[in-house]
Amino acid sequence: MSDLPELYPGFEARRIAAQGAEIFARIGGSGPPLLMVHGYPQTHACWHKIAPALAEHFTVVLPDLRGYGASSCPAPDAEHHAYSKRAMAQDLAEVMTALGHERFRLVGHDRGARVSYRLALDHGERVERLAVLDIVPTGDVWNAFDAADARGKFHWSFMAQPAPLPEAMIEANPIAWHEGLIARWCGTGDLSPFSQEALAHYRASFTEPARIQAMCEDYRAGATVDHDHDETDRGAGHKIACPTLAVWGGGRTVGIVSGSDPLETWRSWCTDVTGTPLPCGHFLAEELPEETLAALLPFLQGA
Repeated sequence: MSDLPELYPGFEARRIAAQGAEIFARIGGSGPPLLMVHGYPQTHACWHKIAPALAEHFTVVLPDLRGYGASSCPAPDAEHHAYSKRAMAQDLAEVMTALGHERFRLVGHDRGARVSYRLALDHGERVERLAVLDIVPTGDVWNAFDAADARGKFHWSFMAQPAPLPEAMIEANPIAWHEGLIARWCGTGDLSPFSQEALAHYRASFTEPARIQAMCEDYRAGATVDHDHDETDRGAGHKIACPTLAVWGGGRTVGIVSGSDPLETWRSWCTDVTGTPLPCGHFLAEELPEETLAALLPFLQGA
């Protein structure tokens, strides 16, 4: 992927060996450490409109999740533990340790936000502040699935089907599949919020068969082991202890959980949570970068 457009001039590129995967990351800026985690079907490229501004205040770490971007693709297992959010969170905890950051702020979007809240639950002593963009916890999504969700989040159940059916169907036309999804999830209903440079990064990643398999495993884990982990924490009364910010796209025709208030959902998971919608679709940092930055920066600085 060395011929892809440069989105982060001045940022260092690193490959960091975690116990279960090799993680690619871009690192830039100075100040307190800030870990930012992308979602499906994207890569660390999703932060390119806001990360340079955040790097004026923080040491910004932008990893690709295992199975995504330029990170390695561990072999799947029958129980889907290899692509569980717990395994992905462990990767990122090890990355931050390798970089010398024992405590850090954390921002996640989409699947990356699911990894991020799992990291805050499993490694709570390390996360100083958590921002989750356009999600509610995985268990809540599955537990509330209804007809509207079946239309708006049909890919959740499709990609969770046993291999190799979804892989074979996606591989038949991966560009049409992935770009059809991201256009559908945008407030504009098209690809206009995305730079051509970022789209080149996404296309390079989501056309590789090994990464298509990894992304399906990500969703299989969501329907099984991730849901179980959430329900175990819920039953034990385990909550996210650090200050938490939830920001979501208020312009979507199908909500994160149909008929619910995302902030109310997060209150059952967090001891200290605030939040607000933005007038856009799913991809806040690319659709409304200035507004997203304005929501994140004061919170991350502790204001």
